[in-house]
Amino acid sequence: MQSAAALDSLSALAHPTRLDAFRRLVRSEPDGLSTGQLVAASGLSQSTFSSHLAILVGVGLIVSEKRGRQMIQRANIEALGDLVLFLAKDCCGGRAELCKPLVTELSDCC
Repeated sequence: MQSAAALDSLSALAHPTRLDAFRRLVRSEPDGLSTGQLVAASGLSQSTFSSHLAILVGVGLIVSEKRGRQMIQRANIEALGDLVLFLAKDCCGGRAELCKPLVTELSDCC
């Protein structure tokens, strides 16, 4: 991942509505959630939420797929992994023992 892509992703997540939606989608993997479920959870209007969703889709953090009559939103776990790796790549000047708490926490969650 290049710095520009990381900045785009971080910028997209730097809004409470988008961060909440993305985290909700990460928790719902691998099934995802319908756009309607995300709108309801956000408390926003469909049009307002759709603009937030478009930003996350635009940077590749969310993928959309049509299932029947619904649009299902899913977190792009590969993109999340790329972002986390970009942020942690130079962790602790290459001293792996100092990064152990981060690695342990990531392995516990996933």
